Amino acid sequence: MSLLEGLLWLTLNVYHEARSEPQIGQIAVAHVTLNRATEKGLPIKEVVQQPHQFSWTLQKDSYLPEDPKAFLMCMRSVYLALQASDYTQGATHFHLDSVEPKWTSEYTFLDQYGSHKFYKYK
Repeated sequence: MSLLEGLLWLTLNVYHEARSEPQIGQIAVAHVTLNRATEKGLPIKEVVQQPHQFSWTLQKDSYLPEDPKAFLMCMRSVYLALQASDYTQGATHFHLDSVEPKWTSEYTFLDQYGSHKFYKYK
């Protein structure tokens, strides 16, 4: 996989999961994706496309961004995530604060950025 393909999939993941979030939340979602790729030794595209990991991959007929301005903002957040240290403390999972998935009992809550709560495995 090329570097460009990895950046595209990372940006698509941030866009579809967090485009309406503040930049700190978008960067946190990028870190989750990067942390999973590092932890599993997989390319970003494979991490994003793993079944039942990121909700947007289950719901989309098309992965193409519908809001170019939001996509560019997410691209900027990805750039910043790649330049900055991981302030999520190694988070590998997140969910909206309006739900409480069963899987959270097996994970340590780390912090909340925007409307997403971030976790890592205990």
